[in-house]
Amino acid sequence: MATLVAQMTKDELVKIIETTIEQKFINLFGDLDEEVEIKQVVRDRLLRQKQMVAQGERGEPFDAIVQRLGLR
Repeated sequence: MATLVAQMTKDELVKIIETTIEQKFINLFGDLDEEVEIKQVVRDRLLRQKQMVAQGERGEPFDAIVQRLGLR
């Protein structure tokens, strides 16, 4: 069933995004419920990102990424 994003409710879109991210994590790291250890480099990067977000850093704005990639 093809559905346009414009026809979805906010909750439906959020659910699709959450499911997609979860699936991507499983593909990258395996099923985390199986207590698989992540590589130290991945752990370090996640910790750095967590600290940056706690300090108010939000990364590159979406519009800047779109422009940099020539998507508009």
